[in-house]
Amino acid sequence: MSAQKTFSLAEVAAALGLEFKGRPDTVLAGMAPLSSAGPEHLSFLSNIKFKSTLQSTMAGAVILHPNMAVDYTGNCLLTDQPYLLYARASALFDPFVKPRAGVHPSAVVVAENIHSSVSIGANCVVEEGVEIGEGTVIAPGVVIGRGSCIGKYCYIHANVTIYHGVNIGDECIVHSGVVIGGDGFGFAPGPNGWEKIHQLGGVKIGNKVEVGANSSIDRGALDDTVIGNGVILDDQTMIAHNVVIGDGTAMAGCCQVAGSTVIGKNCTLAGNVGVVGHITIADNVHITARCMVTKSILQPGSYSGTFGVAESTEWRKNAARFSKLDELYRRVAFLEKQLKTKDEGEG
Repeated sequence: MSAQKTFSLAEVAAALGLEFKGRPDTVLAGMAPLSSAGPEHLSFLSNIKFKSTLQSTMAGAVILHPNMAVDYTGNCLLTDQPYLLYARASALFDPFVKPRAGVHPSAVVVAENIHSSVSIGANCVVEEGVEIGEGTVIAPGVVIGRGSCIGKYCYIHANVTIYHGVNIGDECIVHSGVVIGGDGFGFAPGPNGWEKIHQLGGVKIGNKVEVGANSSIDRGALDDTVIGNGVILDDQTMIAHNVVIGDGTAMAGCCQVAGSTVIGKNCTLAGNVGVVGHITIADNVHITARCMVTKSILQPGSYSGTFGVAESTEWRKNAARFSKLDELYRRVAFLEKQLKTKDEGEG
C-alpha cells in the first residue's frame, strides 16, 4: 500500500496557483464531501444549494468562490471555478502509484518499437509491429494486436483488448474490459443467410481521451472510426463502425451510437442515449438522458425526448401536458357529442 499523501494548506494553494485564507500550516491528508469531511480533509463547494452545509462542515479547508467565502471563518482556497479546481486538487491526493518501467517475465512481447520507459504487466501480449510511446503503462492481461500504435503517457488498464491497426494518441486512459477495434456489425443478406462484410478500416483515437470500463469501439468497414481529442466516454459505451466523434465531446454511461454517424465537437450525451446510424449531430449539442436520436440535429442547443428528440423547451411543454391528455380527450369527445346532437336537431 502506498503512503498517504499530506500537504499543508500553503502547499496545496501553491500547487493549484490559488490564494487562500486561514492557517498556512494546516495539514491536509485527503478530500471528502462537506458533510463528512474532517479536520484532515480538503473539501469544496460549487453549488449554492449546498451553502448551508458550509456552516456545519468540519473540513480542514474548503475550495470556495470568493463570494461564498465572505462569511466563512474557516480555512479556504479561493477560485472562480471551484469544481474545476476540485478536479485539479484530486490529482494531488490520488494514492495511485505508477508501475516501474520494464516488461514482466510472463508477458509475450514480439514488437520491438517500445520505449524503454514503458511498463508492461503480467500476462500481456504485444504483437508484431506495435509501437508504444514514452511513459505509457500497459497493465496486466492487455492484448495489443499487430500494427497498433499507442502514444506517450497513456495508461491502458488491465484486461483491455486492442485489435490490430488501432492508433491511440498521447495521454489517453483506457479502463478495464474495453475492446477497441473489434469488427463492426456488417453483414449482407445472401441466399444462405448472412454473409460477413470484413471490416477493413481501423480506429483512430486522439490525445487525452478517456474510455470507460467495458466499452467498445468498433473498427471501420472501409475508413476508420475516429475519436477526437479530449473525448470522454463513460462505462459501457458502444461506438459502432465508422462513427466520427468531434473534439471535447462527452458521453455518459451506456450510450450507443450506430454506424457512420458523425457527432460534432463539444457535445454531451447523457446516460443511455441512443443514436441511429448515418446521421449528423452538430457541434455544441446537448442531449438529455434516455433520448433516442432518430434524425440529424443541425443546430446547437439542448434536446430531449424518448421517442424522437425535440428542442428541450418544446419537449418540456409537451411533457407538462401529458397528464392533461385524458381530460383533453374527454372534453373533445363531449364537444363532438354536443355538435352531433345539434346537427341532428337542426336536420
